[in-house]
Amino acid sequence: MYICELCPRECRVDREIQKGYCGMGLQPKIARAALHFWEEPCISGTRGSGTIFFSGCTLRCAYCQNYPISHEGQGKEITPYRLAEIFKMLEEKGAHNINLVTGTPFVPAILEALSIYKPHIPMLWNCGGYEKVETLKLLEGAIDIYLPDFKHVSPRLSALCAGAPDYFERASQAILEMCRQTGAPQYDENGILQKGTLIRHLILPGCTMDSIKVLNYIAENIPKGTPVSLMRQYSPVPWCKIKGLDRRVTDAEYERVLSHYQLLELSGYTQEKESADTAYTPPFDLTGV
Repeated sequence: MYICELCPRECRVDREIQKGYCGMGLQPKIARAALHFWEEPCISGTRGSGTIFFSGCTLRCAYCQNYPISHEGQGKEITPYRLAEIFKMLEEKGAHNINLVTGTPFVPAILEALSIYKPHIPMLWNCGGYEKVETLKLLEGAIDIYLPDFKHVSPRLSALCAGAPDYFERASQAILEMCRQTGAPQYDENGILQKGTLIRHLILPGCTMDSIKVLNYIAENIPKGTPVSLMRQYSPVPWCKIKGLDRRVTDAEYERVLSHYQLLELSGYTQEKESADTAYTPPFDLTGV
């Protein structure tokens, strides 16, 4: 029996026989494993990030661009041994790192795969920020880079978008733990991140005040020098029925948040208007699986 308490949902489902809140059973399920060139420059570099898109999600945001895998569970179940083979395959293709996207439902299997084969390049944990500190501690020493989203402060907004009114409480604690584990960012001679935490924040239309609160929290509580990626790439998707999220972020909205980002003297990455395009979402066609 495997009673799952890996994520803040703590659904306590026996995932050997039924699916958890994440929509997944016990075995890892993935939808794509390939070099990915659309992360931040210090992640993708020139050779790409070896990105593994896991199916299922503990957050399942209403506006998620990865809906086919996060909500519908598209993908293929594999063994930890096959996952280890995929690590090696991506490393041999020249990836700068192994990028595990929404791997939380499969932490035990990922750790087992790493016991079979540990790549000689950084391991990266790419998540929505909605993590348990206890689960993150299981990853200590296995993960070199954390790439969390820091989505919302407002419990109302978090409940509306993801059914998670405790998002800020959980994410703020989780990101502090990530920073503790990795310490200050470390880069190689080409500016590629080797160890550290990089925080992402996606600006939502009509929610600039919440974005400003996120940035304020980062400036006041997260270790100085932690890079912050301010993302303008929100694109409306047909499956999101939340009023107000059916449009892109306006120039005025972005400039308001960007100005505050600069006022706080945060450093990291910003995005051009052209980044708000679903064309940057890769096909979940079992490539590399």
